[in-house]
Amino acid sequence: MRAPKDWLQATIVAITDRSPTVREFELLPANGPTLPYGPGAHVEVRLPFGGSVPQTRSYSLLGLPDARCYRIAVKRMDSGRGGSLYMWQLAPGDQLMVSAPQNDFPLSLDAPEYLLIAGGIGVTPLLSIAQALRDHSNRTSVGMRMLYSARHRDEFPYADALRHSLGESLRCFDSSAAQTIDFAAEIAALHPLAQVYCCGPIRMLESLERAWAAGARPLQNLRFETFGNGGHNESTEFTVSLPRHHLELTVAANVSLLDALESVGVGVLHHCRRGECGLCTVDVLAVDGELDHRDVFLSARQKRNGQQLCACVSRATGRITLDSAFR
Repeated sequence: MRAPKDWLQATIVAITDRSPTVREFELLPANGPTLPYGPGAHVEVRLPFGGSVPQTRSYSLLGLPDARCYRIAVKRMDSGRGGSLYMWQLAPGDQLMVSAPQNDFPLSLDAPEYLLIAGGIGVTPLLSIAQALRDHSNRTSVGMRMLYSARHRDEFPYADALRHSLGESLRCFDSSAAQTIDFAAEIAALHPLAQVYCCGPIRMLESLERAWAAGARPLQNLRFETFGNGGHNESTEFTVSLPRHHLELTVAANVSLLDALESVGVGVLHHCRRGECGLCTVDVLAVDGELDHRDVFLSARQKRNGQQLCACVSRATGRITLDSAFR
């Protein structure tokens, strides 16, 4: 349950493979020039698969605005919920419904220093932020650098473009070669009022958050975006009991808890669908299994307490009992 959205028809005019698992799409809006957007923005895409109700996915806009096309990148996730596999079946000439640009990860230009941290496909929202900060740094001499981590040396699809823009300010870390980011050391080297922008898998975000807290840094200067598709456990089906509605349902491995609830008529307030805004949080009454928190909204303490769950991205194993009443 969310506010109505204006959808625009767009045609895929080009597709480019950027790595073995990352494919880039250029989308040409049917009604003329693209709408303006700021660094860190994204669009939502409606994908007609998996039932009568189209699925919605969010994709970061690559680079600074282009008046002609929107550019997005999609990482193929064979064990995901089906959105990436659907996108990878498309070809130039196919059409999609896309939203106007939105921004839940805006860049603030009032810090004395910036650190960007990308994990895997999490590099996509940081491309435009890196470009904007490069231009800002050239004008003001504000410090900025970027750390980019991926599972394998073949999985750095935008490293060359970033290296061209950032030079030695970019450092890449290949996990398959045992290269890891020392978050504590990187944070310790920052100006006390520096801002950090990070997008990556949940384990990276949690490690960074712990290091940030240990360094006693201002919480408002640590800014996250998450793609919300990975957790601590593999996605498997689980059972949900809803005493308020006298319902019990099974959430399939490739279906989100939010979508499963809405499919049986249980309305849940939501907005971002990426585990960031917290609007879809539901109360957990009982757990016979384990909660798998995949959001960046709830605090570490709230996650340990296990009394709430962000329905858009988080999951469980076994059986859980929820109260979905609006708060």
